[in-house]
Amino acid sequence: MSEEKLYAVKNDEGLLLSYSEQGAPLWRVWGEMVADKPTAGRAAHAENGHVVTLIEEPEKVVLTKEQAEIVKRANESQFPANYISRNSGEDEEELLMNAFVNGYTVAKEKKYNVKVPHTKEVWYYKSGDADLLAICPADKKLRGKFTEAEIEQYGLQDCEKEEMTDDDD
Repeated sequence: MSEEKLYAVKNDEGLLLSYSEQGAPLWRVWGEMVADKPTAGRAAHAENGHVVTLIEEPEKVVLTKEQAEIVKRANESQFPANYISRNSGEDEEELLMNAFVNGYTVAKEKKYNVKVPHTKEVWYYKSGDADLLAICPADKKLRGKFTEAEIEQYGLQDCEKEEMTDDDD
């Protein structure tokens, strides 16, 4: 008996074989699954159908933007497995190979509001690409939204930060 596969019997019109309560075969849109291929083969032969293998779709892997870029470039490479091996660490190679084979989604990057030190309710925000300014907003949506990389870029690692939720966006 096969471990992770189920088999069904399908006819030329795309209908699957099922059995009625009286035991008579009945072709319908969806039918019974059979756990082993020989049983499905006998039913297919008896009912003039053919065996189809049903498999579960694997779950997509969740990757960072950087990891997703590696998998994307591997798809464009002549030797994808080699590309992944050369461009990933030992601890992430298997994850990226899995993403290459089964598909992936990119994790949403966390964002934070960053408080100005030694103030009551003053928060940082970005003006343009490089300017860092402060604001005292009543509305949280007016505060700056910083990624971890931006917090490091602006040297705000020692500041109090508040993780934003989807409701804050």
